[in-house]
Amino acid sequence: MKLLNKILIVTALVASSRVVSAQTNYVTVTNYVTVTVTNVVIVTNAVSAPISLTAPVVQAPDKKTKTSWNNSVSAGLTLARGNTDTTLVSADYQAIKKTPRDEYNFTAGIAYGEQNSKQTVDNYKGSFQWNHLFTDRFYDYLRADGLRDYIADVDYRLTVGPGLGYYLVKETNTTLSVEGGANFEGQELGGQVNNFATVRLADKFEHKINSHARFWQSVEIFPQVDRWDNYVVNFEIGAEASFTKSLSLKTYLDDNYYNRPASAKVKNDVKLVAGVAYKF
Repeated sequence: MKLLNKILIVTALVASSRVVSAQTNYVTVTNYVTVTVTNVVIVTNAVSAPISLTAPVVQAPDKKTKTSWNNSVSAGLTLARGNTDTTLVSADYQAIKKTPRDEYNFTAGIAYGEQNSKQTVDNYKGSFQWNHLFTDRFYDYLRADGLRDYIADVDYRLTVGPGLGYYLVKETNTTLSVEGGANFEGQELGGQVNNFATVRLADKFEHKINSHARFWQSVEIFPQVDRWDNYVVNFEIGAEASFTKSLSLKTYLDDNYYNRPASAKVKNDVKLVAGVAYKF
């Protein structure tokens, strides 16, 4: 009978442990036995995710690509010996920088030529233009041009002024813009100094045939405000083809027309240049 009582007591204790919360309970039966009951919880369908102790690396945008200057230098040389002794040397430099709201363009060039020991070409020129875009196509600009041409008897010609421009076409490979503005022009032509106001009307076109070749054209006219028959027209057309990442062949026609040139000088000066360009 005593053995049967012990079995009943143990059975009752095990049954009561099933409704106890998840903790360890100790039940002691005096002079008989100590029973320890533990509730075990099993969790299934657990999903584990890797935890990285290293913070993710976020690559900063390449600011240099957006704001760096693209520079190029080109040079050409023409030599003729025999019945004609001709030498023509030309060099040009161009720097372009574009940001989402601003565009900068600086150019400089020199040309010197002789034929039978007589100077035929001797000029120096430079220009700088800053465009500030209000929209993707509409912008205003500030431009300055300088010229010195000994053969045309232009001791100096300086033109400075603001204006407005608009991209009629602005695609990845093709751009066409028109510009108009007011300028102040100071010059010494044929030994006479003149200062007056002019209007500038211009267009610029460029088309990239592919990643290695491009074609461009530009024209601008500067008529004097109070004397429309006194004007200057600058025209340029050219093509460039690259054969390495840095080197290319460049050919262009440069035409400068002065409607009222210096005394005993012709109105039109045309220069055809072919040379090698280096980009950096």
